[in-house]
Amino acid sequence: MIPNVDYIRILPEIVLAVFGMIVMVVDPLMDPERNVRPLGIIALIGSLAAVGATIYQMSFQGVAFWGMVRVDSFSIFFHLLVAVATVLVILASFEYLEVQRIRAGEYFGLILLGAIGMDLMSSAVELVLIFIALEISSISTYILAGFRQRDAGSTESSLKYFLLGSFATAFFLYGIALMFGATGSTSIPQIAVTLNSQGVPTLAYVAFALIFVGLGFKVASAPFHVWTPDVYEGAPAPVVGFMSTAPKMAVFAVLLRILFETEGPKLLAGSQPVWFWWVWVSAALSMTIGNLGALLQNNVKRLLAYSAIAHAGYLLIAFAAAPEAGISAAMFYAASYTAMNLGAFILVSHFANAGEKYVTLDDYTGLGRRSPGLAAVLTIFLISLIGIPATAGFFAKFYVFSAALKANLVGLTIIAVINSAVGAYYYLRVIVVMYMRDSKADIPVLKMRAGVLATLTISALATIYLGILPSRVLEYATRSAQDLLVR
Repeated sequence: MIPNVDYIRILPEIVLAVFGMIVMVVDPLMDPERNVRPLGIIALIGSLAAVGATIYQMSFQGVAFWGMVRVDSFSIFFHLLVAVATVLVILASFEYLEVQRIRAGEYFGLILLGAIGMDLMSSAVELVLIFIALEISSISTYILAGFRQRDAGSTESSLKYFLLGSFATAFFLYGIALMFGATGSTSIPQIAVTLNSQGVPTLAYVAFALIFVGLGFKVASAPFHVWTPDVYEGAPAPVVGFMSTAPKMAVFAVLLRILFETEGPKLLAGSQPVWFWWVWVSAALSMTIGNLGALLQNNVKRLLAYSAIAHAGYLLIAFAAAPEAGISAAMFYAASYTAMNLGAFILVSHFANAGEKYVTLDDYTGLGRRSPGLAAVLTIFLISLIGIPATAGFFAKFYVFSAALKANLVGLTIIAVINSAVGAYYYLRVIVVMYMRDSKADIPVLKMRAGVLATLTISALATIYLGILPSRVLEYATRSAQDLLVR
């Protein structure tokens, strides 16, 4: 019999499932022209309840469901990231759905149901369960990417994402099958015990390579990044903000568990030269391809898409570093990137207007004079993405680069610093366009509604807070790293 505490250890997932189903049941009973706000409020309450459920979980850490789920400070950290990102996206979507005339029921329902998979990925320690959670998350985002049905580009982005995502999922699933063949188990701790007692067979190397391909696609790291610019350009901007943060952070949590958890490092200890160089090369390629690709973009959404590829590379540097420093640096980077990148995409969403017409750099010319507040907030996010002091991006890169240097990864750090300088050019280019060029057209700036205002305010304050007072989040990340390694 499953004890009640097991259900507490998946309480955020239960809450999200219940409210997701409520949204889907209530939707047909309401007027499609007036259902955005009521359904959005239900979804918002559900996401806030998931935040509360995650906090409540802190007193019930441990394993659940026959060792398939583990709730610890590490999983709680990523649960909170996903839950907060979900809250902010839902808040910002009130305005977007009304302006773009998108059906609210399916939209809010898919966001809540997709978040279930992201939460479950953060706490699962069983590869088959991770696969199921990954599919729950992916199916939701495949559909959400095509929600601008009047735009052929949105349908194209959804189809590309689905086809390439399904292909990557096949790699991941085949990797799980081979790992089971090599070890006789799909439980990460049990796999660790088997490989450490019997040695690492060649089949396990192949299995991990395939798993890395599947997860690399989900985080948009090179060379598995080709889908990113087209999908980000065509998908609804709030959905892109969600896709580029919550699912990616959940997948990074999976990678951290596989590589670094208690028996996790031992799982691949014998194969460290193999996975180390895979991560090293992927990080270097991601940073370089992402930053060079962004230099050529005139569409802001595509520019931020290539930026996302580059930041996946920066985050992967932490994976190549020493375990404790690498885990804490990766977790802090995940929190910082979620705040600044989500805020940037929500602002782009607000400015784009109906049909997302205004998304090129030329549309942003003179924004500093037309809407000083909007330009100032976007500037905060952009200088944080650069990594300028007093913003979250500075300490995020500082801790990652420090962890790399402690692990004697001088070459990778030099590549990262050079890429950061290259990246500064295209971020500053947007700022120059906003403040130092006259507007070429009279582009209307929508009055900001409460949901978007709250989202941008929270994101901007979090970006500044993590740039000025990073110690509390870093201390929690360090304790989580120790918890993961010492268990």
